[in-house]
Amino acid sequence: MDRLVEAARKEGSLTVIGLPRDWINYGEIIDTFSREYGIKVDQLEPGASSEREIQAAGRLRPDVFDLSLEVAVAHAGSFAPYRVQGWQDIPDRVKDPAGRWYAGYGGYMSIAYDSSKVAAPSSYADLLKPGYRVALPGDPRQSAAAFGGVMAVSLGDGGAKVERGVEFFDRLRRAGNLAPAERTANAVIDWDYQNAVRAAAAAGTGRPGWKVVVPGGTALGGYYVQAISRNAPHPAAARLWEEFLFSDRGQNLMMKGYARPVRTEALRMRGALDQALAAKLPATRAEPVYLTVSEIDAAKGYLRHRWDAKKAD
Repeated sequence: MDRLVEAARKEGSLTVIGLPRDWINYGEIIDTFSREYGIKVDQLEPGASSEREIQAAGRLRPDVFDLSLEVAVAHAGSFAPYRVQGWQDIPDRVKDPAGRWYAGYGGYMSIAYDSSKVAAPSSYADLLKPGYRVALPGDPRQSAAAFGGVMAVSLGDGGAKVERGVEFFDRLRRAGNLAPAERTANAVIDWDYQNAVRAAAAAGTGRPGWKVVVPGGTALGGYYVQAISRNAPHPAAARLWEEFLFSDRGQNLMMKGYARPVRTEALRMRGALDQALAAKLPATRAEPVYLTVSEIDAAKGYLRHRWDAKKAD
């Protein structure tokens, strides 16, 4: 680590892409890393999707990526193998054996709702009741979070069936419960760490009615993964960034942004988990369900052909 730090400081810079400062506390994470090691962090296209990160890589030349699982798997050849010191704490199912990509944090699909306007939903089906105005965080054909929302409501007998999710949102539309934009909604389906941010922000503006629930006995879980570009202009700084993200400190900083760090169990066993931050995560006893890459690809193919058709009916 001492040699890595020395090499990274000589490079002096790190280029990141697709990291909104309000996403899992990335603003504080970036600032802390920069201050700790004296490395300037250039932040490119913070709102970029995973696909956009890959598309822009040749021109913008980022050092590191933060990607949805299926995008990372599809482009694994673009990444440099590297195993962080906490490698053994990362479950095998969410890391590439060669070290080209590995999960950093995740969460569960959830509902944020304005408790001053609607009752607490105990299931996604409750959102069909009168009074709800439901939004997704974007177009599910483009946004990983919105896609997760469609798949969350598709869970049922036989697993996740995207047809059920598309039909559910069509029923929402026909019932008049589908909001055209988040600003007109009183319920939002999104990752629990994003919905927790919404609730905290509302409380900070004097509107404490927003709450978060992970409905049902099963919940759709998902991870975002980290990767280093094979053509990283600052390869040492890139590796030091990953070491920081997967360190105890970095993982707790992610949890400060309401994410569920991939090394949570290892931190808990060693007494390194920040219990005060853990207590602020949306509570749930739901069993997580994780989609395979093939399930994700098949569902996205269906959405490309059926989402517009259903919306136009």
